[in-house]
Amino acid sequence: MIDASQSLIIIAVMAGVTMLLRFLPFILFSGSTPKFILYLGEVLPYAVIAMLVVYCLKGIDFLSGNHGLPEFIAVLLVVLLHKWKHNTLLSILGGTICYMLLVQLVFV
Repeated sequence: MIDASQSLIIIAVMAGVTMLLRFLPFILFSGSTPKFILYLGEVLPYAVIAMLVVYCLKGIDFLSGNHGLPEFIAVLLVVLLHKWKHNTLLSILGGTICYMLLVQLVFV
């Protein structure tokens, strides 16, 4: 059984490792940021969003139920909101609320 002092040591080690991992990029790249890291910063957000879209839409069965209609309405709303306001948080929140309302109230 772990007593209080061992728990505090474990928490301290975990906090130290977490702080080291958070500060390490700033220590390593104190001069200038490498071009590869800048490239990843430009490309990865789009790749992550594409992966999320594929993951969210992979389970749609077009031959039964509502044929994926609430999903595609929500995706369309996300695209329209993002084109209109260019705000990722608003787009995701709007699409999620739209999808949940459609699934809970319209396509029951």
